[in-house]
Amino acid sequence: MSTQSPRSPRAGKPAASKAMPGQPNGKGSWQRGRWMLLLLTIICAAPIAVSYFMYYVVKPNGGSTSYGTLVEPQRPIPDSLVVTGEDGKPLKLATLRGHWLLVSVDNSACDKACVTKLYFMRQIRAAQGPERQRLVEVWLRTDAGKVADVIQTAYPDTDMLVADPAQVSAWLPADTGTQITDHIYMVDPNGNLMMRFPKDPNPSKIKGDVTKLLKWSSIG
Repeated sequence: MSTQSPRSPRAGKPAASKAMPGQPNGKGSWQRGRWMLLLLTIICAAPIAVSYFMYYVVKPNGGSTSYGTLVEPQRPIPDSLVVTGEDGKPLKLATLRGHWLLVSVDNSACDKACVTKLYFMRQIRAAQGPERQRLVEVWLRTDAGKVADVIQTAYPDTDMLVADPAQVSAWLPADTGTQITDHIYMVDPNGNLMMRFPKDPNPSKIKGDVTKLLKWSSIG
């Protein structure tokens, strides 16, 4: 007759160890954790990826191509790019992430070409209707000179920021034979420079690009 207690483990089999509270239970749990992290990353990146795919691959507007030039690879706003706000306080340009940005570069004197770009950006934003709150106009000034009162009055919604011209030139690419002051640029809500519009642009075509990008993106 066996003397083994009914409550004791069966002979030859060690007692199963209990998992500590809050600890993954085995290899499968760690694998599931890695998959969950990957899934969250994909979910966060999906809105921008979908907008680019719909715009550049599906081409929803009758198969037409974009007016602006896609910047590849994308160039994130440099973390070291510190600008001076209109209140005289420094801030990182990267703090503007979360919105679509239309960016222009000029000196503070702002000649006719500069004013024309500011006007185009203002009108393009206004033309977006309820979506205009997702779009911010940014004028990166290459010096700290005084901006004419008439310009400040005409463009109250434009962020007029003083930036180091060398840092701005290192970030923004220009077409062959042009300068960064010839272009209007677009930055996505993740802070990536993604599009450059040509010198002496057609504002209606810029509006078309901006409208489609806002339509196919759910962020910013």
